[in-house]
Amino acid sequence: MNKLPDDFLWGGAVAANQFEGGWNKGGKGISVSDVMTAGTHGVERVITDGIIEGMNYPNHKAIDFYSRYKKDIALFHEMGFKCFRTSIAWTRIFPNGDESEPNEEGLLFYDSVFDECLEYGIEPVVTISHFEMPYNLVVKYGGWRNPMLIDFFLNFCEVVYKRYKNKIKYWMPFNEINMIIRKPWKPGGIKFSEGENELLTKYQAAHYMLVACAKAVILGKSINPDFIIGTMLLHTTTYAATCNPDDVMAHIKKLHEAYFFTDVQVRGEYPSFQLKFMEKNNLDIKISEEDKKILREGTVDFIGFSYYSSSIEIANPTTEDASEGNEIKGYKNPLLPASEWGWQIDPVGLRITLNWLYDRYNIPLFIVENGFGAVDKFEEDGSINDEYRIDYFKKHVEQMKKAVLEDGVELLGYTTWGCIDLVSAGTGEMKKRYGFIHVDKDNDGKGTLNRTRKNSFYWYKKCIESNGEEL
Repeated sequence: MNKLPDDFLWGGAVAANQFEGGWNKGGKGISVSDVMTAGTHGVERVITDGIIEGMNYPNHKAIDFYSRYKKDIALFHEMGFKCFRTSIAWTRIFPNGDESEPNEEGLLFYDSVFDECLEYGIEPVVTISHFEMPYNLVVKYGGWRNPMLIDFFLNFCEVVYKRYKNKIKYWMPFNEINMIIRKPWKPGGIKFSEGENELLTKYQAAHYMLVACAKAVILGKSINPDFIIGTMLLHTTTYAATCNPDDVMAHIKKLHEAYFFTDVQVRGEYPSFQLKFMEKNNLDIKISEEDKKILREGTVDFIGFSYYSSSIEIANPTTEDASEGNEIKGYKNPLLPASEWGWQIDPVGLRITLNWLYDRYNIPLFIVENGFGAVDKFEEDGSINDEYRIDYFKKHVEQMKKAVLEDGVELLGYTTWGCIDLVSAGTGEMKKRYGFIHVDKDNDGKGTLNRTRKNSFYWYKKCIESNGEEL
């Protein structure tokens, strides 16, 4: 084979909380993202106790896909998307998370979105929970530190599986499941109280999410055996800073943080390094024999992952060594350039990541996030000449193809992150743009929300038309 498979899934990826808007429309409830204010580069977003009048909550309006989805999906079709990765906002289906009956208006909205995609021949790829769990589950139950959330989540899964069983084939229960141990608010709704054992809370929550994911796989297969259900990992691509064995060991330990999750979800049991980590840190995680059985039975069909940049690991770092990245930070690699936000640009790192994952697990992979955040400017003729974004994607696609065609990696598809400009999850900014489509909105929430095709729009269109041959 000297070219990508004809059924390779080219497309784009978004999250409901970052682009839908309509936060209080159609019976939707408040999510954990709805109580996060705007931030900036280097300034954390504030998590408020409920909605406070006068605060800037950028996710509330986002880019208003909720009202504009037909025109936006038409633009995705114009680019030639084979698939579209999005999420179902939990709070549109169960506004409080603990109801017994779903919100029909929310279900109808996603019926319309998925039908619109399918009308154009675009395969929906769905993340069930992407940083948008109901805020009520935090206030009332403490978020994912509480095992009761397993049943609430499975109720949500059952409703959407049954509703869309003939429309959706590819599913991922959680986005970046390993984020729970790094930034536990967005994936888990966890804020720590004074004196709480934070490490124990995070890993207990991780266990509950892993059990929930395994149960979601089992449930999904019982509803439609043809479902293809995967995990979604924030991949911490990292290298040892030197050939010093201590640096190499630091690199291995960093990978363990992420591979703990995929080891459980693909192999069906806790890896020995994680059991030793819990023993060493006196983490008395509640793991029942029934949990172990469920984890063995509910393994995933593929590994979806996000990849933006890489970093290095140093056994004895200083603060000056720190680098930026997708929530999980490492240290600066002096051999790599970086984006305006300090994310190091490493196309070969994508090929390395694909090889690492495929060598370790030997199941299909899916690049479900890869993108470049930058400030875009209009030219005098009204165009947006984002050659820096084109260059980023061109080099990453080249390396992706090498992983498939030269290294033998089995890859389902490639969805670029933020195919249309949206609210940054990390900072809440709009000026950090990822899309092929510009959305007229600034960091203060002002703008017409008009859509404009960037030069990268036409580049990606050609890339998809040629199945990656014309870059």
